[in-house]
Amino acid sequence: MTAALPDEDGVLRAQWRTNPTRADRRRAFLRTIRRGEIRTGKVAATPQFGVFVDLDDDLGRATGFINVPELSWTHFEAITDIVQVGQEIRFEVLGVDLEREQVALSLKASQEDPWRRYFATHHVGEVVPGTVTKVVPFGAFVRIEPGIEGLVHLVELIAHEVAVPAEVIREGDDVRVMLIEEIDFARRRIHLSIRRATEASAHDPTAASFDTTQ
Repeated sequence: MTAALPDEDGVLRAQWRTNPTRADRRRAFLRTIRRGEIRTGKVAATPQFGVFVDLDDDLGRATGFINVPELSWTHFEAITDIVQVGQEIRFEVLGVDLEREQVALSLKASQEDPWRRYFATHHVGEVVPGTVTKVVPFGAFVRIEPGIEGLVHLVELIAHEVAVPAEVIREGDDVRVMLIEEIDFARRRIHLSIRRATEASAHDPTAASFDTTQ
């Protein structure tokens, strides 16, 4: 309480002054955060379900959260493969819930999408190098760029019929594949063909691409 000088009527009145609490400062800080903006913060914790991030340096006024799918464009085994506690990171704000005092963040949204970067310069009919990452009963998955894998269906492995992919291909094999369908960015899918890449090379060993419409 702070005393005030008497008013014109001669009455001495008291004025109450309340200092902002920690919660008040936190809510005020949250109101400054906008969806879609890029910010920096420090990784506070890395539980199995995501990452907690201190949003205001070491002041501890607010914490944001990154769900596992928002950590990276590429596949990873453990969260610590992407970030470490204490590391300063750059992220995009996905949303702010003032009522619950929750801030949703995305690490990958602040980074360039490798799929869009790759397919800005590569097109259907092009032959590119890749590495077999997994052999399955219906074909094989081939990595054509870090973070980008496509499926080579069984019928696209080789010209003659095979019962199982393992007859002609193994995990770790370096191969050349043709991009045979338009990229599905929403599902993160691209279909590839080793058979057509081989046929294109036989037709023109120096060709970097092959027009499937001819």
